[in-house]
Amino acid sequence: MNRRQCLQVLSTATVGALLLPRWATATPLLSTLPERSLSFHHLHTGEKLHVTYWADGSFLPDSLNNINYLLRDFRNDKQLPIDTALLDQLVQLQTCLNQPCEFQIISAYRSPETNNMLHANSNGVAKHSMHIEGRAIDIRIPNVPLSALHQQALALQAGGVGYYPQSDFVHVDTGHVRQWLGS
Repeated sequence: MNRRQCLQVLSTATVGALLLPRWATATPLLSTLPERSLSFHHLHTGEKLHVTYWADGSFLPDSLNNINYLLRDFRNDKQLPIDTALLDQLVQLQTCLNQPCEFQIISAYRSPETNNMLHANSNGVAKHSMHIEGRAIDIRIPNVPLSALHQQALALQAGGVGYYPQSDFVHVDTGHVRQWLGS
């Protein structure tokens, strides 16, 4: 799928989103894919994972467990199930970028303890962060300009998008559609 086709599908999906509940339009690009796969490189742990997490019409529990482990709170090894809608957003991003991607992970799940510690030491960490719910991830992609990743995430209209050019990452989450500029 080229960039123009991706934007056409997104435009159609956006119009549809106005008429249907959010769950009914959350994954318009995904219905054409026979499977959903992602590659991760967690920058804090050095761990890598390439995984197919959806195939034959359903999610693969063992693969989701592997994702949950990789995206755990690396500070205390606590885990929470990662929202599959967040994984689907990442697949949509790589589809719109027209290339398989290795998502570099800066932050994914954060335990309440870790989030409270980070919030106390930084004004850029929300007290009630979606990271605590396994519904947010901070990413970048090698060889993809951060501004291009940011624009594609915004075009999805699938949740929150934070742009942190000085810190070199984009935040995506499965909350309400919104955007902000961080440092």
